[in-house]
Amino acid sequence: MTLTDEELKEEVRKTIKTIYDPEIPVDIYELGLIYEIEVYPVNNVYVKMTLTSPNCPSAGTIPEEVRSKVQAMEGMGEVHVELTFDPPYHQDMMSEAAKLELGFL
Repeated sequence: MTLTDEELKEEVRKTIKTIYDPEIPVDIYELGLIYEIEVYPVNNVYVKMTLTSPNCPSAGTIPEEVRSKVQAMEGMGEVHVELTFDPPYHQDMMSEAAKLELGFL
């Protein structure tokens, strides 16, 4: 079965929602750490993301976990994950569900 770019993007989003910051009980998508997901021809995917802090202890593991889990999806081409701190992460980037889970609402 061939997925449209939008369907593939949604499947990538679902996969990313299985990844959690080890110090926070909310997935990295709901935390607002994913800035961009782009799908290119032949199921190549680009993910632009950030971390809660440049000094985050998981800086070496979370981007690689994103890359490896997305890469493991059936029929996936190349996966590139770019880590950026521009714009800097702020708690306002969290979804309402994440804010509720963490007691910010």
